[in-house]
Order: sequence, then C-alpha cells, then structure tokens
Amino acid sequence: PNGTVSNVVIAYEPVWAIGTGVTATPEQAQEVHEQLRAYLVNNIGTEQANAMRIIYGGSVKANNCDELMAKADIDGFLVGGASLTEEFLKIINSTAGKANL
Repeated sequence: PNGTVSNVVIAYEPVWAIGTGVTATPEQAQEVHEQLRAYLVNNIGTEQANAMRIIYGGSVKANNCDELMAKADIDGFLVGGASLTEEFLKIINSTAGKANL
C-alpha cells in the first residue's frame, strides 16, 4: 500500500567491516548508498525511493559520523559497539540535520 515504504529502512554494512573496526571512507559508503538509491528510483520511482531510509553500518564512531552523515544518500546509522559507549550521543546528534529522519 502507498505510504508504507517510508517505514522501510535499508541497512548497508560492507562485509569486510563486520567486526573489524574498519570503516568505509565516506566516499565509498556514499557510492554504494547512491547505487542503492538509484536502484530504488528505477524500480519503485523517485518519490518512493526518497521516502526510504538507507543507513550505514560498519564501525560508525564519534570520529567519523559527521563526515559520513554529510553524504547525500546516507540517512542514518546502524551502530554496533559504539552504542555502548559515551560516544553514542555524538553519533545520534550527527543525524539531526537530515530532513527525512
């Protein structure tokens, strides 16, 4: 049904980042997110694709969240171990400027 697509969240985490502490560069993450968004645009339309959130996971930390969040197609984060530390608040605050969250 119409409107439910805005409830869908796609999470992308590079397989090589799982459990390694290695983060994709903001440019690498944006490239994949941009490709995912383009796929959605081609298959469900621009309005629906833009209503969906595509979030990044992969060693998101306080020292890289602002650069990642500045990328056009990164709508938020899937946070692992950093969610158990004080830096989690910095990560949360980095998402404040995205309109569709």
